[in-house]
Amino acid sequence: MQPLAGLLVLDFSTLLPGPLAALMLAEAGAEVIKIERPGGEDMRRFPPIVDGESAPFALLNRGKQVLTLDLKSEADRAELKPLLARADILIEQFRPGVMARLGLGYDDVAKINPKLIYCSISGYGQSGPRAGEAGHDINYIGNSGLLDLQPGPIEAPVVPPLQAADIAGGSFPAVINILLALRARDQSGQGCQIDIAMTDAMFTFGWYALALGQASGRFPKSGEIPLVGSSPRYQLYPTKDGRIAACGALEQKFWLAFTAAIGLAPEFIDDRRDPQATRAAVARLIAGRDADAWAPVFAQADCCATVVKPLEEAVRDPHFVERGLFAHAIETASGKTMPALPLPIAPQFRAAPGAKKAPPLKD
Repeated sequence: MQPLAGLLVLDFSTLLPGPLAALMLAEAGAEVIKIERPGGEDMRRFPPIVDGESAPFALLNRGKQVLTLDLKSEADRAELKPLLARADILIEQFRPGVMARLGLGYDDVAKINPKLIYCSISGYGQSGPRAGEAGHDINYIGNSGLLDLQPGPIEAPVVPPLQAADIAGGSFPAVINILLALRARDQSGQGCQIDIAMTDAMFTFGWYALALGQASGRFPKSGEIPLVGSSPRYQLYPTKDGRIAACGALEQKFWLAFTAAIGLAPEFIDDRRDPQATRAAVARLIAGRDADAWAPVFAQADCCATVVKPLEEAVRDPHFVERGLFAHAIETASGKTMPALPLPIAPQFRAAPGAKKAPPLKD
């Protein structure tokens, strides 16, 4: 039996953070009912569309059920009461105060079901001066100081290639704290409200910058941290054919193996003397050969250097295929299948790989 079998989750959330959290609970065996407004949530219309269905929506809502309700309708809200009475977990992602105005705030539903674990996900939390402020991932990482550590010229700033706040600040903390709340409920018999602020966790990602700033009184700026651009040992180097070599040779043994493999001149190996000169020398060498020429050199040296793979190549990597990352599947309305979203859940806690559908819209 899966560890969350027998638990009922009501998922009022939309887009990414809440739906992904609910998906992980579903994959661990929970029954998840997605509460959607008439016409469905916005993610249903996100491209690409496959057989009339949004592929992003399907990835995030595989195996859930759906219940369509107008939460502004008293009659529709009345339909929720039996579900609220037997639910174990509720996930919502509205701005603070919205659920309370609908009569579905924690204080309201706790009267119906005091054992309910009520998880609210928002950008800045349920309290504080920014609580009602609109935002998205780029705003949350910007307001936490994390984005300021991103290296790059000010005239060409780089947008990060991941939704760090949505997933690492929303989905993952939600699941962690829901599981902790379940354990606490085992001990006390009582549910609780969980306040997940996506921006809060971004300070965790700035751990080293915080350590430097709090210890010295001077907080680092863009490109000044070894793991965020200042070290030639942890750096991205363009190859001759326009691809990228990712060097992570932090430890001395790996650095010496890397510099030997690429033929770095002895005067540049001690990067403490002039890090920028060493970086430039490495860059010249890497730029002299194509990525396919460097890949076997890095592999032979075993030096924490690799060639950056495009996504279409990474998903075919035999290592990830053998580990079963893409063994689960989503079935479309016409019966076609595509790989499900890989999730950080141990295989023994998930159902055996197989195809599940995303929930159809029910009016």
